[in-house]
Amino acid sequence: MASTNELVKLSASQMAEKLKSGEVSSKELTQAHLNVIESAEPSIQAFLKISGDTALEQAEDADKRRAAGEELPELSGVPIAVKDMIVTKGIETTAASKILEGWVPPYDATVVEKLKKAGMPILGKTNLDEFAQGSSTEHSGFHPTNNPWDTSRVPGGSGGGSAAAVASFEAPLALGTDTGGSIRQPGALTGTVGVKPTYGGVSRFGAIAMASSLDQIGPVGRTVLDTALLHEVIGGYDERDSTSIPEELPKIVKAAREGQKMDLKGLKVGVVKEIGGEGFQPGVKARFDESLTLLEQMGAEIVEVGAPHFPYSLGAYYIIMPSEVSSNLARYDGMRYGLRVMPPEGVPQTAANMMAYTREAGFGDEVKRRIILGTYALSAGYYDAWYGSAQKVRTLIIRDFEAAFEKADVLVSPTSPTTAFKFGEQIDDPLTMYLNDVATIPANLGGVPAMSIPAGLSDDGLPVGFQFFAPQKRDDVMYKPAAALEAALNEKWQAPLWSNLKTPWLDSANQTVEA
Repeated sequence: MASTNELVKLSASQMAEKLKSGEVSSKELTQAHLNVIESAEPSIQAFLKISGDTALEQAEDADKRRAAGEELPELSGVPIAVKDMIVTKGIETTAASKILEGWVPPYDATVVEKLKKAGMPILGKTNLDEFAQGSSTEHSGFHPTNNPWDTSRVPGGSGGGSAAAVASFEAPLALGTDTGGSIRQPGALTGTVGVKPTYGGVSRFGAIAMASSLDQIGPVGRTVLDTALLHEVIGGYDERDSTSIPEELPKIVKAAREGQKMDLKGLKVGVVKEIGGEGFQPGVKARFDESLTLLEQMGAEIVEVGAPHFPYSLGAYYIIMPSEVSSNLARYDGMRYGLRVMPPEGVPQTAANMMAYTREAGFGDEVKRRIILGTYALSAGYYDAWYGSAQKVRTLIIRDFEAAFEKADVLVSPTSPTTAFKFGEQIDDPLTMYLNDVATIPANLGGVPAMSIPAGLSDDGLPVGFQFFAPQKRDDVMYKPAAALEAALNEKWQAPLWSNLKTPWLDSANQTVEA
C-alpha cells in the first residue's frame, strides 16, 4: 500500500523500477493518477477527455502480462496522457476544436499503437490551442488550461495541456506535438522537459495535420531520462508515414544515462548569438548564463556560433505554417465528418453555403486568422513573392545549422524569451503572441531535434527553460548534456525544481491506494 503523493511524485523511471520489483502494480499506479486528476482538474483543466475505465483495464492487462513472466518494455504499466491532436481509437479526438467535437476515431495513431504494445495505460486526452495553433492554450475551443505554478497564468502552447498534466502530477508522462515549439515552450513555462525529435524520427501517422512539413510528435516528462525512455517507445520507422526516416533510433536512453555521470569533457557547446538578446527577460538570461557555467564546470567547451538567418525564421515560419494550415484544414467542410451547420432559412441551401456556415461556427478566431493568411500567401500573384521566398529562407536556416554544427557538437539557447504570462495579456495581440516562439521555430524549419529542460526559477518565481539543439538524426547528442545539466542543477538546488511547486490538489487526493 502507498499514498497517492508518494507514487505520483516518483519519476517515470522510478515508477518503472517499482513495477518491475513488484512493489507497486500498474492498476495501483494508474488509480493514483486518476485520483490526482479528479482533485486537480477543477483548478488545472489539463484534460479534454479522461479515459479512466479504459486506463484501468490497460493497467490490469499490464499487470497480468508481468505476472505471467512476459518480458516487457521498461515503461510497461506506467500511465501516460496524450495530446488531443493525436488520434485514439474509441476515445474522442477533437484537436480542441468544435468542428471535430464528438468525433471518435476508428483507428489509432502509430505512436498510440506503440504505447499500447508497450503496456502504457492512457489516462486521457490533453487540452491544446485549437488545431495546435497558439502559444498559450487560450485558443482551445473548449476551455483554457492553467499553469500549475500560478493558475492566473498560461501554461504555454499549443501543448499546454500535456505540460500542465505532467507538471501537476496528473500524469508522469505525456505526448505532445511540436510545429514551432509546442512541446518545448510549454515545457519552459511549466518546469517540465519537452523534446522535439528529428523530423521523421517519430511517425506522424495519426497526428492531425497542422503544418505537415513542420509537425513532429514528441515526449513530455519531468526528467530527461523519462523523456528518453518514452522517445524510444514511440520512435522508429513507420511505412505508413512517407516522411518517416528508415533508420534505427540512436541510443538515446544510453546517452541520457551517461549524462547523469556529469562528465562532459570534450563536448563543444555552441551558444547561438542570435537567440537571447533584446526582448528576453533578465531572469531568463540569468538562468541561462548560470547553466552555461555549470556545463563548463563539467568539462564542456563553450563557444559562440553565428546563425545569421535565424532572425528571419519567425517571418518565414508565419508564411509557411499558415500556408500549410490553409491546405490541411480545407478537409473540414461539414461534408464527411465532424460538425455540420446548415444555412438558415432564406439562405440558399447549397454545399458552398453549408461549408461557409460550418467553418464559421466550427473554427475559432486564431484558426480563421491563419487560414486567411495562408490562403493569401498561396494565391496567384503572391505565391512566389511570399511562400517561395519563405522556403528559400528555410534553406538558409538549414545551412546555418549545418555550419554551426561544424563548430559545435550541440547548440544551446533560452527556450522562451519570457516566463509564463497572465491570461489575456497577449490574446488580443497576435504579433506579440507569435514572438513567444522566436527561439524554438528554427529547429522546426531545420528539421533538427531540440529539447527544453528546466533551468530554475526567474525573479518572478516562475520556471525558465534551457534549450538544446542537435544535428539531424543525432538526437542522442542532446540527451547527454541535457541529463548532465539536469543533474548539476538538481545538485545545486539540492532538490528537483518541482519541489518548489505548491500542490494543494495533492493534499485532497492523498488517499491510500491499494494494489
